[in-house]
Amino acid sequence: MGEEELHQLINGCVKQDRKCQKMLYKAFYGFSMGICLRYAGNRDEAAEVMNQGFMKVFTHIDRFDTTRPFKAWLGRIMMNVSIDYYRANLKMAYTDDLEKAEGMTEGDLTDNNLNYEDLLAMIQQLPQAYRTVFNLFAIDGYSHEEIGEMLNISPGTSKSNLHKARHKLKQMILKAEETANKTNYNRGMDFNPIVAYNGIDVRSTFLNNGIRG
Repeated sequence: MGEEELHQLINGCVKQDRKCQKMLYKAFYGFSMGICLRYAGNRDEAAEVMNQGFMKVFTHIDRFDTTRPFKAWLGRIMMNVSIDYYRANLKMAYTDDLEKAEGMTEGDLTDNNLNYEDLLAMIQQLPQAYRTVFNLFAIDGYSHEEIGEMLNISPGTSKSNLHKARHKLKQMILKAEETANKTNYNRGMDFNPIVAYNGIDVRSTFLNNGIRG
């Protein structure tokens, strides 16, 4: 979508034109759903959160600064609504601070060329507290201090949840690798060895798919 067409849609949405709202929704559906899917436990929850996000977009679009990127503004709203959704549902049972985290080490994750869908499915399986912190830190690039302020937790708790999220992801990836190894062995196929990667590589997986808050 060109900048001129986008600005026309935005101006129409400011005037509460339903046609423009529908067109804007369709144009940014995939981008918005991608963000909400990372924070949600499944697609139904993500859709509910995304629709709440678009309601907020249409309600406050008159405040959007047209000199700044619309996609960044929209992504921030989707991320904030995702966080608010889980905070409101009181399902985020945060763990104790890092010093009580049973000596967990950060370490690297392992990956056997996981694609976007595989990685997204694994992130969705994380407990909500771990998933939220992992998304904010490893993918959206916030510091533990910033995450603590956003979620009303201490930086130590944020670090603890990140460590445990990475540990659980590593376990899931290793299990997937073991299953694939057995399957390919039984089929007489070659299998690519696992390679180490860290949170930055996780982030690039989502950036390469156009999913960025």
